[in-house]
Amino acid sequence: MIGFLRGKLVLKAPPVLVLDVQGVGYELEAPMTTFYNLPGIGAEVTLHTHLVVREDAHSLFGFADEADRSLFRSLIKINGVGPKLALVILSGQSAEEFHRCIHNNDTLALVRLPGVGKKTAERLIIEMRDRLPESKPAATDSAAPSQPAVGNPKQEAIGALCSLGYKPLDAAKMVQNIDTDNKSCEDIIRLALQGAAR
Repeated sequence: MIGFLRGKLVLKAPPVLVLDVQGVGYELEAPMTTFYNLPGIGAEVTLHTHLVVREDAHSLFGFADEADRSLFRSLIKINGVGPKLALVILSGQSAEEFHRCIHNNDTLALVRLPGVGKKTAERLIIEMRDRLPESKPAATDSAAPSQPAVGNPKQEAIGALCSLGYKPLDAAKMVQNIDTDNKSCEDIIRLALQGAAR
C-alpha cells in the first residue's frame, strides 16, 4: 500500500494531478478540496494516498490531509458508493460540511451532489452516522496561491465539473454567471460548487 507521496507537482487538471517523485510520474485523482490547497506547478507537495486495485485498473487517489482520506475510505465501504462518487462527495462539500449533513440528517444537501439520489443520501446518513466522530474541528482556510491555468480556466472548470459527474449543459450553467477574470480553474470550480450547494 502506498501511504503517501512527496514530490514535484507537474500537472493540475482536475480531478487529475501528476506528481514527479524522483523521476517517476504518479497520476492521482483528487477531490476539489485538495486542489484548492495545492501550490503552483513545480512546487513540492505531500499527499496522503489510497490505492484502489481492480481487475482492469489500479487507481491512486490523493488527499491534502488525513481527515479527507479517512472519510474517503469510510465512504467507499458503503454499498453503492464507489471511489468516483466518494470523490464527488468530497469535492462538493468539505469534510466538516459532510459531517454536519450526517449529524443533522440533511438529505437535501446531499442530493444536490451529482450522482447522489434520495436513497443514496439516506443510506449515507444511516451508515455514516456511527462511523463519524461527534464533532470535527473547523477546517482552516489557508489556501496556498494557485498557479494560473495555462489554457482557458473557464473551459477547464467546465471539463472538471463534467468529470465530477455534472452534465455538460449543467456545468456550463454553473459557471456562466461567475466573473472568471483573473480567476484560476480551481477558483471557478469552487465558486460553481458553492453556487450549486445553495
